[in-house]
Amino acid sequence: PLFRSRTSDIVTKAMKDLCAIKKPHSKLFQRKNILRPFEDQSSLEFFSRTTDASLFVFGSHSKKRPHNLVFGRMFDHQVADMIELGIENYRSAQDFKISNCAVGCKPCILFVGSRFEETEEFEKLRNLMLDFFRQSPVKKISLKGLERVVLFAAEGDRVYMRNYRIVLKKSGTPVPRVELVEIGPSFDFTMRRCQLASKELMKVAMRKPREAKVKKEKNVNRDPFGSHMGRIHMQRQDFGQLQTKRVKALRHRKRKSLEEPVKLSSLPKKSKSSGEIGRA
Repeated sequence: PLFRSRTSDIVTKAMKDLCAIKKPHSKLFQRKNILRPFEDQSSLEFFSRTTDASLFVFGSHSKKRPHNLVFGRMFDHQVADMIELGIENYRSAQDFKISNCAVGCKPCILFVGSRFEETEEFEKLRNLMLDFFRQSPVKKISLKGLERVVLFAAEGDRVYMRNYRIVLKKSGTPVPRVELVEIGPSFDFTMRRCQLASKELMKVAMRKPREAKVKKEKNVNRDPFGSHMGRIHMQRQDFGQLQTKRVKALRHRKRKSLEEPVKLSSLPKKSKSSGEIGRA
């Protein structure tokens, strides 16, 4: 959900642009909700239960913190992380006279700068922005389905957010030529307050339930056609004991001559007349 308290015109337009990027998985509250996220979180947890939402953005404007946006996420309808960003420069999507991307398209998210790996606040900001803009997870995506690029660049205490549209043009080869056209919205943020979840809460939040764990099947795989293939291990078989249908012509016939032992005395003797004739 995206809701606001006393806001400026910049914050109102910014929240409408963020809601348009997240459609159809977002809801913008039109009424003004007087909230103080870093002091009292009960109202945020109430909205999380009623809308069944785990991510939220809160917009406000005051003399002390002008043009303020608070990005946060929940775990079990309790506030886990909150990061407050101040809008320094802003250009809405309407300022770019270019056709926008399709509703619900999955964006390509890029992070530029070593700042996202140096401090814990920027690491959490990168992780929070990934959860906020990545849409529903998919296994495969078409090249034509990649229409939007969301770029985050960090330098010092500033974070720059830009939105581009991917344009595929002919290149004379099977691989098209890719060009990026800025479509907005465009933000220049400054880091303000941060409230990060405790280690115990993050440990519980990162725990995977047993139902979600995929059990690995041994000796089972799939061929390129998607057929389920398995390997079965069996003991060595004695083919002599197999009960097969025996043909009458192949049956073993018992012969008396083979069963009786051969006697040497029964063999015929050579005749002397044949030997003498050969010598003559």
